[in-house]
Amino acid sequence: MEALGGNGAFWAWKLPVIRRPKRPPPSNSKSSDSTVEPTGGGGRRFPLKQAVTAASLALTGDTIAQLNDRWRKRKQPVSDSSDTIKDIISSVISHHDWLRSLRMTTYGFLLYGPGSFAWYKYLDHCLPHQTAQNIMLKVLLNQIVLGPCVIAVVFAWNNLWLGKLSELPNKYQKDALPTLFYGFRFWIPVSLLNFWVVPLQARVAFMSTGSIFWNFYLSSTLCK
Repeated sequence: MEALGGNGAFWAWKLPVIRRPKRPPPSNSKSSDSTVEPTGGGGRRFPLKQAVTAASLALTGDTIAQLNDRWRKRKQPVSDSSDTIKDIISSVISHHDWLRSLRMTTYGFLLYGPGSFAWYKYLDHCLPHQTAQNIMLKVLLNQIVLGPCVIAVVFAWNNLWLGKLSELPNKYQKDALPTLFYGFRFWIPVSLLNFWVVPLQARVAFMSTGSIFWNFYLSSTLCK
């Protein structure tokens, strides 16, 4: 065989050695923020986990608001607890305003979840160090930037679904500032805790959990 040539040689001709390029091993790691890349590979990702969390908690807050509204409008209290439970279940199914719930749910999924996640990432990029000064600055920016934006967007989203965009300036004039000032009392301590101890990937979930109360208030305010 040596006369024929070894290692791929045939008489006087030597055949080139063809080597396949090594492929990198597939990564088994998953993104911690459960994001989904859109078609086109532009590098931007949709924060699916945060969007779903915000949507589900917006739905929860609106459902509580609707139940509370119907409970307060009851004229005759029911003494039997079993009848009360049956009445609540029947009220949820038959009298629940599902279009109103859909408005709040889509707002959480399409707007609040992705928008607030992007905002928190931006704040952490600009103020990466967990100093007392940076935390207080984040809380301040959260109230004077994110707070008014959320109120403006949710009011506009609600009026758009209702076909009442022409009434939006009056809605802002009547309810925007009272809602914002009322929110300061709730969101300042919640935001302080959020930026102080909660990691970035969990901040939307934490704030959305607090939003159960806030969505209850917002839903009640929007449907006056």
